[in-house]
Amino acid sequence: MGAELTAIHWLYVLFILFIIGFMVMRRDTTLVCIAGIFLIALTATGSLSGSVSSIFTSFIFAITELLSTILVISIIVAMSRTLSTTGINDVMISPFARFIRTPALAYWTIGILMMVISWFFWPSPAVALMGAVLLPVAIRVGLPALGVAMAMNLFGHGIALSGDYIIQAAPKLTADAAGLPVGDVISASIPLVIVMGAVTTITAFYLIKRDMKNGKLTAATGITKDSPNELHADSRNTHLLSLNQKRIFALLIPLLFAADVAAMFILNLQGGDATALVGGTSIFILLIITLAAHRNKGLEKTTSYLIEGFQFGFRVFGPVIPIAAFFYLGDSGFTKMIGDYLPTGSHGIVNDLGVGLASVVPLSKEVGAITLTAVGAITGLDGSGFSGISLAGSIANLFSAALGTGAATLTALGQVAAIWVGGGTLVPWALIPAAAICNVDAFELARRNLLPVTIGLIVTTIIAMFLI
Repeated sequence: MGAELTAIHWLYVLFILFIIGFMVMRRDTTLVCIAGIFLIALTATGSLSGSVSSIFTSFIFAITELLSTILVISIIVAMSRTLSTTGINDVMISPFARFIRTPALAYWTIGILMMVISWFFWPSPAVALMGAVLLPVAIRVGLPALGVAMAMNLFGHGIALSGDYIIQAAPKLTADAAGLPVGDVISASIPLVIVMGAVTTITAFYLIKRDMKNGKLTAATGITKDSPNELHADSRNTHLLSLNQKRIFALLIPLLFAADVAAMFILNLQGGDATALVGGTSIFILLIITLAAHRNKGLEKTTSYLIEGFQFGFRVFGPVIPIAAFFYLGDSGFTKMIGDYLPTGSHGIVNDLGVGLASVVPLSKEVGAITLTAVGAITGLDGSGFSGISLAGSIANLFSAALGTGAATLTALGQVAAIWVGGGTLVPWALIPAAAICNVDAFELARRNLLPVTIGLIVTTIIAMFLI
């Protein structure tokens, strides 16, 4: 039996509805989350000063939970900046340029490379890492820039980010919110990510080929006349290293990351341990390249690269912190943020609501799967795939408690839907950098992605119904 449902529980539900409503209206949810934390704390404690303090405490809790993720992404971005500045990334990617002979080969080569690089570097830096070299090659063999942008988006911000198997930021957030081990969510997400990825990328490829044949998609489609190409604005100092040095680093870097992946399997490293290994390797690479390239100025340049990385990390995760703080209240965070004010026998707000729901609502697997996809997609509408995945995890926990099964699959489904919609295939967060790098209109790119992603979500939801 669960604990009785109190005013705290209903207030939490009310604010979840508010947050979803604001996201649907494409309004920022930070203020709503802060108000929710304050009012829940006030209802629980009856203390005005304690409730004001709990806002700050909740932010500290959320930052503590997210810190390793923010840190590793910041370091990887800093490292990718050194690769771009020194021209090492050109050497890393150039061998693949030889394989690109047709528009079809361009689409699939760019897509698969983007996916692999995004697993290690995350999509935003990966776009910058790849775009300069492979975009001109693809255009030369006849794939329009819009097709290149779609491939980068769907494989990077879609497949790689929704699974996030190496850095494991996404599964950690959803697993924490759902109260599950990270490994369970990762395992459950594999079939869903494969289905979603295959359906979406094949559909997109078919539509690109069809529109190229009937003349709707040409080299000029979606091109913005005056938009600056971010990559060409990059300060590239290709003379910093000799060609042989670049070749050595271009070989060394994939080998080091391959060694990381091997160590993860052999030592069974997951979650925070895996993140720490990737982060430490990235710092090691950053230091070696910076000292080799900048020599006497290496010490100072190391700091400037790290500052750029941290600026990126906190700019991306800044909006996530208040939202994550609110959703952590639904589980283990409540006691640490506010205190021991839940009823006796309570297992956290979300668990209590799940047990309560099970007793009144005849939930089915089908209803659960459709709801999680819808929640994931709606929370992604704010343009950050990460702000909504904590909510998806909480609701998956609630539904699985009612169904008695399927916690990991429902959590993974919510994660996949939230990141495909919000992580940069349909709304801006990372869609704009990809559009800028390919010099195409961001809204045209979003329109092109809409049909393949929608078809993918429908098929993936149906598959999830059988897996729960």
